[in-house]
Amino acid sequence: MFNFRHKIQFPSIKAHDLRQDETFFYLIEKENKRKIRFHDYGDIYKVPGLYEQLFYDRLKCLSPAKVADVLSSAIAQSQESFSELRVLDLGAGNGIMAEELKKYGVSRIVGVDIIPEAFSATERDRPSVYDAYYVEDFCNLNDEKRSEIESWSLNCLVTVAALGFGDIPPEAFIKAFNIIDGKGWVAFNIKETFLDKKDTSGFPSMMRELIFSEYLELYHMTRYRHRLSIEGEPLYYYAIAGRKNADIPQDFLSQFGFEA
Repeated sequence: MFNFRHKIQFPSIKAHDLRQDETFFYLIEKENKRKIRFHDYGDIYKVPGLYEQLFYDRLKCLSPAKVADVLSSAIAQSQESFSELRVLDLGAGNGIMAEELKKYGVSRIVGVDIIPEAFSATERDRPSVYDAYYVEDFCNLNDEKRSEIESWSLNCLVTVAALGFGDIPPEAFIKAFNIIDGKGWVAFNIKETFLDKKDTSGFPSMMRELIFSEYLELYHMTRYRHRLSIEGEPLYYYAIAGRKNADIPQDFLSQFGFEA
């Protein structure tokens, strides 16, 4: 898709000294050397092909394909068909997950991201992968916009590599979960350390509770290599797929210190 190769330079400091959302790289442009954090997605999306080159070519990210595969495996355990899915892609970015889902012939894909640059990059790079794309903050979604999104009759929620680092707050994920149909499918990934019982902080505790709660029927959960670190070491995640049993009540978040 992109023939031009960007000049990317990783820092010499040890990545172990940085949290995953603090990791950065340098983009060399003519005489300019620009520092960009991995989670400064707006800056990355503005540069055609940079996201793909950084995360997929250099760091060998596998997550969109893995989450799609796990979702396919879950649906294969039912009497339903992947082609019947009407998907809400939360944290859609520039459409890579939608591209994976389209390989399975999904019926409909609606993208949502809080970053305007993500939508612009999708329009530039993958203009045909979504049936609709909303630039919205799900923590502050008004009734009119919520009704519009619900009108797509969505029966599947996917979110990839966006939970646990402040990219998608728990409140936004749960509101998206509640938008999909009552027995809809859910697929996402999460860093393996977030499921460590030694971590008793709010987000990991909440996700552990949700994954094994009455609100979600777990179908498939697998550990895999999400991508490499800048030092070439594997970063492991869990890919999870299941079926929604019921909406998550407002008081669920408050148990873990989040706003309902």
